[in-house]
Amino acid sequence: MRLIVGLGNPEAKYVQTRHNAGFMVIDRLARRYSLTQPRMKFHAGVLEGVIAGEKCLLMQPVTYMNRSGLAVGEAATFHKLDPADILIIVDDVALPCGRIRLRGEGSAGGHNGLTDVQRALGTLAYPRLRIGIDAPGLIPQVDYVLGRFRVDQLEKLEPALEEACDAVEHWIAHGLDKTMSKFNARE
Repeated sequence: MRLIVGLGNPEAKYVQTRHNAGFMVIDRLARRYSLTQPRMKFHAGVLEGVIAGEKCLLMQPVTYMNRSGLAVGEAATFHKLDPADILIIVDDVALPCGRIRLRGEGSAGGHNGLTDVQRALGTLAYPRLRIGIDAPGLIPQVDYVLGRFRVDQLEKLEPALEEACDAVEHWIAHGLDKTMSKFNARE
């Protein structure tokens, strides 16, 4: 079983904000596989289905970004998942909008959602898929990530979200190393 977690904030006012890029990928994956009717479980909306021939849980925590680890930790413990079988999808201000990057381990890079996931899993070694949202520039970072994408960013984001879904499918079917080789090399 694989656990695919998109990080974001649950309230309607955060829909389509930069910080909800992870939720956006989960929504697209759910549509691709006709997964509907999420159940509330593990402090998250959870959908179950088969992706690339493997049973998967798609998850959107409802605990807000800074407490995302609660949902991830509960699901990982319940299903006895190795951190290598958990993919966290998150926004990244260090990447240009429209770029994605996969990593198998590393620091949270200042992202509070990843910090809490790392606390819950007790390790820095778990796959994460970062979705570039551009640097905030002169805008305070909290205002920037909670703001909506500009029109020029949306033009870059749309194909990146599709590519992120492709990367998730590839990760499930072929593993992290092959997926990083294929998707991190793209410009």
